[in-house]
Amino acid sequence: MIPLLENRKWRVVKSENILHLGEWLSVRQETVELPSGRQIPTWFVLEFPDWINVIAITKDGKFVMEDQYRHALGQTCYEIVAGVIDKGETPLQAAQRELSEETGYGGGTWELFMTLSPNPTNHNNLSYTFLARDVEKIGEQHQEATEDINVHVFTREEVREILDRGMIVQALHAAPLWKFFATEK
Repeated sequence: MIPLLENRKWRVVKSENILHLGEWLSVRQETVELPSGRQIPTWFVLEFPDWINVIAITKDGKFVMEDQYRHALGQTCYEIVAGVIDKGETPLQAAQRELSEETGYGGGTWELFMTLSPNPTNHNNLSYTFLARDVEKIGEQHQEATEDINVHVFTREEVREILDRGMIVQALHAAPLWKFFATEK
């Protein structure tokens, strides 16, 4: 039996918002005290909205994926559908909206597949991955001005090859896909 963890929460001695970039990113600088009494004078917390990802599988068992250029890395990457949860949306609503907007696919049956923290050391948000089965093409893409997305429909074997070759570099996309291949036979 795996033991439950004791939550050894740090005490916030001082907290100051030092950067606010709209609804996308804020940065907090904190002074914190550990349970041992030791203080860390400067700790940064990056505040992001929660995110979603979608593993979308068509009625004939193919995976709806995309590629887009990622400027911070300077490369075009294969990815699953992803996006930000807008204010007032549930994670499921955001996932369904993003799949439709980015790919033109929708419908099917949906389940929450896994929830991850992008980086629990300094990020305050979560990423919810949904598994959408039996999706189908229901319309056209409706990309935002900052998006340049190409849609691909791959077989299970092709997605596995993309993973094996390290062609999905976004950890929050690779992890759910690896879990899928480990658990779905």
